[in-house]
Amino acid sequence: MDRYFVTGGGTGGHIYPAIAVADNLDGEIFYVGNPKNLEYNIVSQKNYTFLPVNITAMPRCKNLKLLFWLFKLGFAVLRSMTYLLKYKPCAVFGTGGYVSAPCLIAAKILHVPFFMHDCDAKPGLVTIKLSPYAKGVSVAFESACDYIKNENCNVNGNPIRSEFKTLTKEAARKNLGLEDKLTVCIMGGSQGAKSINDEACKILKILSDKGLQVIFQTGKKNFDDVKEKLSKEYPHYESDKNLIVKPYFDDMVTVLKASDIAVSRAGSLSISELCASSVAAIYVPYPYAAADHQRKNARFMEEKGAGIYLEDDEVGKLSGLIFELVENPQKLQSLQNAALACAKYNAVFNIIKQIKEFVY
Repeated sequence: MDRYFVTGGGTGGHIYPAIAVADNLDGEIFYVGNPKNLEYNIVSQKNYTFLPVNITAMPRCKNLKLLFWLFKLGFAVLRSMTYLLKYKPCAVFGTGGYVSAPCLIAAKILHVPFFMHDCDAKPGLVTIKLSPYAKGVSVAFESACDYIKNENCNVNGNPIRSEFKTLTKEAARKNLGLEDKLTVCIMGGSQGAKSINDEACKILKILSDKGLQVIFQTGKKNFDDVKEKLSKEYPHYESDKNLIVKPYFDDMVTVLKASDIAVSRAGSLSISELCASSVAAIYVPYPYAAADHQRKNARFMEEKGAGIYLEDDEVGKLSGLIFELVENPQKLQSLQNAALACAKYNAVFNIIKQIKEFVY
């Protein structure tokens, strides 16, 4: 049986594509990640061996923190090398980001073939630096190819779950206990988003009073704060059948497939899943994202006519933008159709095919 190392973590945008590919690789899977991050909780639900590395995001300032981080990276690379020498995988698959760096660097040093996927319109530093040494590179956006120095660079889209193609809107709403009517999803990514949450607390009652159903994911860290704010803004929100308010949804396929409109950060995986769900999205990019990649992602979707761009400090316009779409079905349908045209359902299949072509 073939043996693979899969690595990537920190945020859902790095983790879920890695898991989607791991779930479809025919072989024994070892997942390399930070045990303090979200990837550990997700991988622990799988039948994979988790191999821990102690690595954090690189400091952006040239000071003692950066020096300390470089020592930490060195130790993480050495530890990854011991894993590679012990388990001898036939290949490593990494989804970019700081969590994947130690294992990919170790693979380069030990001449273990590796394949990379990057989810953003402008690839991250790890992908840009290590992609020339990869056997092949997969990207989610066409524009990312301009930054990749590798002959085997393919635009595959992000790996997403097969249910995005098969689950119907009607079934998704039924699964959530919702009626078959216009539904809005408000979310800030796997970590939540304070600015979006604060504005959502102000407008939930307004949206519900207009007959809209709202699915609101607050993020686990922000849930108590949201409950406190909502209890002041709309004391009876828990009994409102138009509203579902939760810290986190394990099954985002059902949530997004049930939705017509979404308010979301502009992480690449969120964009891919919204496109696969044919949702008209209002993108509010996180202004402090590394290399400003969320703004670039959101601008790309706006240029495609597949999303609306809204700055983080303009979230006060949310209800107006939502009602503009509700009152203009033609514009709503146009955004949904353009989003669906950007969907790539076969990313997992294509990535695995390319891994086998390029690595062996």
